[in-house]
Amino acid sequence: MEFTGFLPSFQSGVLTIIAFVVALSVIVAIHEYGHYIVGRWSGIHAEVFSLGFGPVLFSRVDRRGTKWQLAAIPMGGFVRFKGDANAASGEDGEVISTLSEAELRQTMHGAPLWARTATVAAGPLFNFALSILIFAAVVLSQGVVGDKLIVGELRDLPTTGFTIQEGDEVLEVNGAAFPVDVEPDVADAFVEGLPSQATLDYLVRRDGDTLSVTGPHLYPPYVARVAPQSAAFATGLQEGDVITGINEQEIFAFRQLKDAVEGSDGATLQLDVWRDGATQPFDLTPKRVDEPLPGGGFQTQWRIGVGGGFAFAPATETAGIGEALGIAVQSTGNIIQGSISGIYHMVTGAISSCNLSGPIGIAQVSGAMASQGSMDFIRFIAVLSTAIGLLNLFPIPVLDGGHLVFYAYEAVSGRKPNDKVMRIMMSIGLALILSLMLFGISNDLFCP
Repeated sequence: MEFTGFLPSFQSGVLTIIAFVVALSVIVAIHEYGHYIVGRWSGIHAEVFSLGFGPVLFSRVDRRGTKWQLAAIPMGGFVRFKGDANAASGEDGEVISTLSEAELRQTMHGAPLWARTATVAAGPLFNFALSILIFAAVVLSQGVVGDKLIVGELRDLPTTGFTIQEGDEVLEVNGAAFPVDVEPDVADAFVEGLPSQATLDYLVRRDGDTLSVTGPHLYPPYVARVAPQSAAFATGLQEGDVITGINEQEIFAFRQLKDAVEGSDGATLQLDVWRDGATQPFDLTPKRVDEPLPGGGFQTQWRIGVGGGFAFAPATETAGIGEALGIAVQSTGNIIQGSISGIYHMVTGAISSCNLSGPIGIAQVSGAMASQGSMDFIRFIAVLSTAIGLLNLFPIPVLDGGHLVFYAYEAVSGRKPNDKVMRIMMSIGLALILSLMLFGISNDLFCP
């Protein structure tokens, strides 16, 4: 085999590594900056701000005496405050014993409880803030779909000759009024009820006139997105593909694809895929996937990992800052809620533990999202930032959540936990984190 045969997989591997390092570095930098800046505001002095671990590649000391450094292993970072023995904020007894009362106030061990609590909590909160800002920026840049369904750019589909045009306001499809400003379930039911045929009749408003025109199926078997680590991604399906047939049966609606996949019971499907004006065959084997339900809980379905969309891009309206922030907060909250629900159902055995990914899986998703475009990758950073912020709030010693539990104990009892007990708890917490990481890596390697 020629050397050039290895290039696609090599380039994919390089992209995966770069995307993972970039995503993790951004998230860690924001997390640690939260600790640093709130600590500084609270009167706690940071001696070292490190992005990465291991040998130092670059460093400088600012006018406040904080050493900012870039280290060789880009798998995290830390802020070491005055009086800390290590990156986990363990107390350096020898240093602490030599400090004056004023100097002790500048440490995490001599600062008031409120200052320590705010400093520790700031890391995860900054992660959530990053997610909200990213989601809001995406909404502001892309806009939101208004109450009226206005035809934007028409998708590239195999069937042509339609008379529907960009700018048309859709009033009716196949003789039924299109539901606007309603719950998503109502709109989904409307789409599901449309006949499965290549061409539909539309009633539209154009330049003040009401016209009858023809157009493609409102929700054709068009691939609007491909999920990473899915059967479709592994097989090579791409955004913009149109699935025209399944097992030698022609299809015209995304619903037909969905029904065929869900009813496959995991059997391999033969797909006819239209791409760049030509049709080519693909064999896809659906995967069993645990999906969250709107009302809570999960359901197991067969999926190939593609999402659909309208036959045209709906025209959007500019969103206000308040509306964008509201959508962003809701999106971040949904990620938190879904993550907590997923963990609970994995612990109770309701869904497979294979839903938990380790660093290898996260890296693969990073590369997949980067390969699909900068906007998808930026949104992925927002999702991962929320997940990491939530993970750090778990009440496990070593993590921020563990420190907050210790501070809660101090607030209730009026005294700090025993040093010996703290060391034991920290060791247990570190063992738990390492075990969780090894479990995630095993899932990455062995789960289907």
